[in-house]
Amino acid sequence: MKTLLRHLLILLCLLFCGFSLADDEAGVLRALNDYLKGTEMGQPAQIKNAFHPQAQLLLSHDTKPFWTVSMEQYSSWFKPLNNRNRRGKILSVKIDGDIAMARLKITVAPPYQAYIDHVLLKQIAGKWQIVSKTATDQSAQYKNEKILFIASSASFHGDSDLPAGTSFSELVYAYDTFIKAGYEVDFMSTRGGALSLAYVNTSIPIHKRYLYDPEFMYAIGNSFAPEEVIASEYQAVHYLGGSNAMYEVAEHPGVQAIAMTVYEQNNGIVSSVCHGTAGIVNLKLSNGEYLVANRRVSGYPDSFERAGAEYLKEFPFMIGERIETRGGDFRYGERNKPFVEIDGRLITGQNYLSSVAVAEAMIEVLEKR
Repeated sequence: MKTLLRHLLILLCLLFCGFSLADDEAGVLRALNDYLKGTEMGQPAQIKNAFHPQAQLLLSHDTKPFWTVSMEQYSSWFKPLNNRNRRGKILSVKIDGDIAMARLKITVAPPYQAYIDHVLLKQIAGKWQIVSKTATDQSAQYKNEKILFIASSASFHGDSDLPAGTSFSELVYAYDTFIKAGYEVDFMSTRGGALSLAYVNTSIPIHKRYLYDPEFMYAIGNSFAPEEVIASEYQAVHYLGGSNAMYEVAEHPGVQAIAMTVYEQNNGIVSSVCHGTAGIVNLKLSNGEYLVANRRVSGYPDSFERAGAEYLKEFPFMIGERIETRGGDFRYGERNKPFVEIDGRLITGQNYLSSVAVAEAMIEVLEKR
């Protein structure tokens, strides 16, 4: 009986702690989003809701090395219908009891400026509020160009219990290439939230580096849903592979709309690698033609799949066959070798080994625009 009671107490404690942590995270995110959205939209009341009335802001100033600004003064700078294009995103959050720290990235244009904010929050009288903020100008480290990585939210092959996920290699190799070149990368999945990952190997140095990078993991743990994405902000979309890319992506109207806005209205790039090419098979131009029609396209070849395997029985279609049906010219090279096709602003790769080459080709095209 004592053992049963002890187990019940432990269970209740775990449940209570779980709810408490979830409530704290929601409260912290609410305050941060009030700050980000309030400053984006020029809403002083929303900004004030994010900050404690006595909050202190330590900001950058050309002639004042220690420039503190009150919340009232700061919020008064933002007016409705502000013409400056200001955007912000959360890079990381750490909660300890009734305090929390967050790191944010803020971009403003034109002219392009990028800032990193460090924010201290505290739960006061049951409400999470920002009590202090400081910022540093990081404009020199970033380009005013953004890449949107697209992934599936599927965790299984179709309706089976066979696990599926986004290839971690395809994710980190491309991401690393773009970040080192100064581009900003955002993540979107078909349902938003945490990406399902596959083929993680900590014996590979770049895997280990990003697996233990809290900001990277926060980003892929909180990917945008399609309805949260502003397509006009991106210069390229990049469809990630992994076997889960066969599901949810190709038929998603929101994903299709974002990709074609980037391609046609932003004069941007559509790219994919490995099974990520499955995501582009249904994309149509505004004239009704398939994007891949009369174009050279690569991806994971049908002949490289394991014939008769259980996972293959769940595939809704075969990539190469579907590309050919859409009028495309599907091409691939040797197994386990990089292979990339560049056809204008459509750039595709055969496998995870092509990830860096695809990213480099995208950068080359972007920098020639």
